[in-house]
Amino acid sequence: MQDQDPLRQGLMVLSQFFVGDQTLSDTLTRVAQLANDTIPASEMAGITMLVEGKPTTAVFTDEAAPEIDCAQYATGIGPCLDAFRYQKVLRIDDTEKDERWASFSEAAAARGIRSTLSLPLTVNHEGIGALNLYSRTESGFGDHDVEVGAAFATQAAIVLANAQAYWDAFQLGVDLRTAMQSRAVIEQAKGILMAMQRCSADEAFQILVRASQRENRKLREMAEELVETNERRAGDDRRK
Repeated sequence: MQDQDPLRQGLMVLSQFFVGDQTLSDTLTRVAQLANDTIPASEMAGITMLVEGKPTTAVFTDEAAPEIDCAQYATGIGPCLDAFRYQKVLRIDDTEKDERWASFSEAAAARGIRSTLSLPLTVNHEGIGALNLYSRTESGFGDHDVEVGAAFATQAAIVLANAQAYWDAFQLGVDLRTAMQSRAVIEQAKGILMAMQRCSADEAFQILVRASQRENRKLREMAEELVETNERRAGDDRRK
């Protein structure tokens, strides 16, 4: 069927995602844009996720989306939050008549949004967020849109989970490399102090610690400065 082509195309694009090519934010934004393109009735899309422990519209295709969502984040009541919490597809057919999520619906109607569709993003039976679609048409999302949206959200959740795992692992690798580099320069600085002060490794380390506290600077920075100063002096001596 022709009306299935957007879903097929959207799923094909999602299946070809290589998360390492983009930042997590870029991946989220692309998924929101694809969702908006995949569901013909959708006029804008947003993704609700936890950011620093608080639900947030992490990305969106229209600035009105986070403005609308603020109403549910302020009250803790809304279709996006419930789709996230209970892993259920939730639909508002008319925001001007909806009483289930009154604050959210009033905020949506005030910005011309008449119907919404909230789709849970779930991986291994665990909610990681919600994909939210907005229409300026009353009853804009039909049963077919629900089916298409649910199929898209299932694949999108996998992409987002993979992206999150990739960037978590990437950041861990960065942190480990930074820690190793910091340790190496601190050990080098300790060696310089041991030679200069004729002291033990522990005493050299305490000298660095006291200098760090006295100048209110990171221990690594003090060590780097000492190493750079020592290398500069050695270079000057060689040129004499």
